[in-house]
Amino acid sequence: MSPHVFDPPDRFVAGSVGPPGERTFFLQASADGRVVTVSLEKEQVRLLGESLVEMLDQVAGPEGSPEAAEPFLDNAPLDTPFDDDFRVQRLSVAWDDEVRRVVLEAHDRPAPEELAELEAEGDTEPPWGVLPPQSVRVVLTPAAARAFAQRCAKSIEGGRPSCPFCGQPLDPRGHICPRANGYRR
Repeated sequence: MSPHVFDPPDRFVAGSVGPPGERTFFLQASADGRVVTVSLEKEQVRLLGESLVEMLDQVAGPEGSPEAAEPFLDNAPLDTPFDDDFRVQRLSVAWDDEVRRVVLEAHDRPAPEELAELEAEGDTEPPWGVLPPQSVRVVLTPAAARAFAQRCAKSIEGGRPSCPFCGQPLDPRGHICPRANGYRR
């Protein structure tokens, strides 16, 4: 199956659905009446946003600044329905210097070298079964990428508070804290 390509997207956002502690995180790209929604982990959203900011700070200059992103900020909710097309296993972010664009890709499979490791460990039943590989490729201007990174940061806010010792999310009943030698906090 060929990847879903959005170059450029009409809309590309990160968001979550559900109460704190039970949220599901999504990336959603749309253009020309088609919408692709993929699910991923909160940590993947956080790292994606941080990676974009770091990359833009290094290579994009003023066209990737927070000020340049203001016209591209999107605070609207995700488009419904929230059914994901696939679950993200691997993300990549790159800078195409030739066209001065950010290229983001999300794949439903680990990298080939990781697949070989799984097979060597005897994991012969991958979660995707016999389905063909799926991916989404989104090409963004630096300003749109900065706005998306800001949306990533906003989408992970509002969850459970963090443990002051280890930084992991606190469950209302407490959690087993690695910094406290496994005792519940």
